Amino acid sequence: MENVPSQMTAVAISKPGGPDVLVPETRPVPAPGPNEILIKVEAAGVNRPDVAQRAGSYPPPPGASDLPGLEVAGEVVALGAGSHRHKLGDKVMSLVAGGGYAQYCIAQDAQAMAVPASLSMLEAGATPETLMTVWHNVFERGGLQAGETILIHGGSSGIGTMAIQLAKAFGTKVIVTVGSKDKANACLKLGADHAINYKTEDFVAACKSMTSGTGPNLILDMVGGDYVERNYEAAAVDGRIVQIATLGGAKFTANIARLMVKRLHHTGSTLRPRTNADKAAMVAAIEAKVMPLLREGRIKPLMDSTFPLEKAADAHRRMETSEHIGKIVLAV
Repeated sequence: MENVPSQMTAVAISKPGGPDVLVPETRPVPAPGPNEILIKVEAAGVNRPDVAQRAGSYPPPPGASDLPGLEVAGEVVALGAGSHRHKLGDKVMSLVAGGGYAQYCIAQDAQAMAVPASLSMLEAGATPETLMTVWHNVFERGGLQAGETILIHGGSSGIGTMAIQLAKAFGTKVIVTVGSKDKANACLKLGADHAINYKTEDFVAACKSMTSGTGPNLILDMVGGDYVERNYEAAAVDGRIVQIATLGGAKFTANIARLMVKRLHHTGSTLRPRTNADKAAMVAAIEAKVMPLLREGRIKPLMDSTFPLEKAADAHRRMETSEHIGKIVLAV
């Protein structure tokens, strides 16, 4: 690997715990294997799974780096055998299975995407994880169609703000739940049709009134817990609920008769453990269907805050306040 140093700075998890366990350390620069590329990282997105991994509740899949970080943007500086989609010097953004909190990171060649001119490198570092999560769950699993209504819980999150933009770009009505007036305003500015403050309103009743009593066709839920039964209540007949996280608890009690009577579909997914082939297929679909929107500037991540790599602990503190609106990114 010409012109690539042998050592790098990375932020590791010294032991399971709070943000203070994120510690900068020196590590060997990894070498790309077959069908892999080495990226000199300029920006790394911070995501909820990073917080869960740091706390000890979301271990990396077998073979993945033990370092946190699931998305990066930067320059291709080395190619593994069989890697031909990208060339040295290309600016790319990529989902990774781990290792993003570092100066250099390995990515699968088939999962890296060229950074469009419309995005800064910091924005590019905030894009792959949310883009792939939203595309797969809202469109591939949830089957959202033009003219339908989607309810997005956590509308001001990184996932939520990307989901609003994509759903509107594909011609749907968007309702979000948020926890403050500022978050509601941010979502409406992005294009959401309605924002419900879940702290002061019942989202089930509000959804019904906003859809002439029918309810949303699709619900994107990252809460779980007691939201599940309420989602069943809110959803339209033949509605779909897609579960992408369980911030309110993984276990729930629900009236299954409501699911039967309404003919509901309740599905879910996680992205990190998926096969490389699955992720490559998602990237191919995104390049065909969504990249034109990114290139035109019709979609871009809403940025909350940026921290230097060495201050990753502060980035995690920001995320854990749940006050952020949009994406938190590490500048490397």
